[in-house]
Amino acid sequence: MTVQSPSSSTPRSFAALRQPGYRGFFFSSAGAMMADNIEHVISYWVIFEKFESAALAGFAVIAHWLPYLLFSIHAGALTDRFDARRVIQAGMLLFMAVSLAWGILFYTDTLEMWHAMVLLVLHGVAGVLWSPASQVLLHHVVPLESLPSAVRLNATARQLGLLAGPAVGGVILLTMGPIYGILFNALLYLPTFLWLMKAPYDRAAHPPGPRALVGFRDIADTLKQVAGHRTLAAMIILAGAASLFIGNAYQAQMPAFAHDLGQLDADLYYSMLLGADAAGALTAGLILESRGLLPPRSRTAFVLAIVWCCALAGFALSPFYVLALVLLFAAGFAELSFNSMAQTLVQLNAPSDIRGRVIGVFTMSSLGLRTFSGVSVGLVGSLVGIHAALAASAATLMLLSLSLLLFVPRRTSS
Repeated sequence: MTVQSPSSSTPRSFAALRQPGYRGFFFSSAGAMMADNIEHVISYWVIFEKFESAALAGFAVIAHWLPYLLFSIHAGALTDRFDARRVIQAGMLLFMAVSLAWGILFYTDTLEMWHAMVLLVLHGVAGVLWSPASQVLLHHVVPLESLPSAVRLNATARQLGLLAGPAVGGVILLTMGPIYGILFNALLYLPTFLWLMKAPYDRAAHPPGPRALVGFRDIADTLKQVAGHRTLAAMIILAGAASLFIGNAYQAQMPAFAHDLGQLDADLYYSMLLGADAAGALTAGLILESRGLLPPRSRTAFVLAIVWCCALAGFALSPFYVLALVLLFAAGFAELSFNSMAQTLVQLNAPSDIRGRVIGVFTMSSLGLRTFSGVSVGLVGSLVGIHAALAASAATLMLLSLSLLLFVPRRTSS
């Protein structure tokens, strides 16, 4: 199956933002992403203070990613069958309900461990409803030639949320306290919910697809269709391998990296390492968009993934703090570039009648497999050291990416 490429002409800078409908999508989504991260800051802090449980902290990470692994295809199928705007609104309502529930439990001082576990899982489910549906909605908000720009800007908005969320969350926690802070955070999901009331949606161009998934046979049929398309399969495998072998597990080890690099002021230098990674991703989004660089191609995505692996391996083995900062910046730049490119290619090549399901498979692979990324970097790191573990994980992914390059045609626009 072939698919129309976005455009052969020179891409315009920030093409998606030139579309009136996308501007509302971009800013409301960035606000919701920030609210998502603010909730993590406040809820994780209260959980730590109340329970001081390392097991619960570990469960919080699993609860965030496991719903993506279990339910992404189902959530994608919902968007094939129903209005994607309403699926996202259901996710926003669940986000708000979870924030309100946290606030009530904080206010009444009745929070128990099982409450926290349930709310953490529900928060993850809300994210699953949001993620595939928001990608499907892009096809209604921007024309095909602006889709790569929209996907890349979405990834940039996510980095903005990741950067601003913890900082704003810390300010809210200090000024408003956890009770009123978490209740105020519920309001930050409202702009997205309200914008979706009248967001662009072309029912005629995108009629309802197959019925919703009902069992493993439906999932198997979807996976079979994906496996039969070379570009889709390659990009989903790449995203899944990156998620499984590395993911964002190395970020949890940053305090140890800062210490091993000879920096005793852990808070400052740990934050600088995290900031370098995020700053690289933000820079990638802004530069690539402003210049209209790197049109989506499968081989380019693999090359960028290999650059990411080299940068992370270099960071893991670097004895110098400044060099580590530079390599993390490069890693952040390459990661946003190849992830957004892989997602764009999935969007462009997914059959329209099962687009939600295909994007659900990609989400399951790229986010759901992060559930296990702590094993390759964290658990193995406890046995052989975090530096060797991260370098080995990066080398493994690099070898896999090089192998998959042979699977992708040399001359293709997809």
